[in-house]
Amino acid sequence: MPNPRLASRYAKSLIDLALEKGELEKVFADMQWLQQVIRGSRDFANLLRSPIIKGDKKDKIVEAIIGGRVTNITSLFMQLLIRKGRESNLPEIITAFISQYKVYKNIHPVKLTTASPINENLKEAIIDQIKKTSDMQNIELESVVNKDLIGGFVLEAGDKLIDASIAYDLKQIARQFENNDFVYKIR
Repeated sequence: MPNPRLASRYAKSLIDLALEKGELEKVFADMQWLQQVIRGSRDFANLLRSPIIKGDKKDKIVEAIIGGRVTNITSLFMQLLIRKGRESNLPEIITAFISQYKVYKNIHPVKLTTASPINENLKEAIIDQIKKTSDMQNIELESVVNKDLIGGFVLEAGDKLIDASIAYDLKQIARQFENNDFVYKIR
């Protein structure tokens, strides 16, 4: 069961500890790696969620998987989660950690959805334009292709959305026809 409050608290604690030890970047890399492992291995994700497998057995399995590949802080953090019975919340904790890391580093995720793939020059031009027109300076651009847009783009940055797609324009025209905006009303 999702528990965002718990995930946020554990993530904040891990960030604070990593900052205190001066290993924030290493722990961030560990979290990204663990996220890929969880997404790539259904068996590992099921292991973390399994109430049947005892904590000491999970601890040995997890240590065999991550041993030597992550920092000491991350390894000890995993042991803590298992000891407290919170290992099933690891995917949420990782997501919260990455989100809090980006806030701490002032990195703004921006999602660009287009109807067809775009080249790197256009991506750079979009990032430059965002930097000029907003206070966002560190931008992480995620490019997504959605053929349903027909043309144009949708840009999501924080709580702002710019929909300049053909699909949006066609929906607006359809609404105008439904309202009969083009027919003079006699009554």
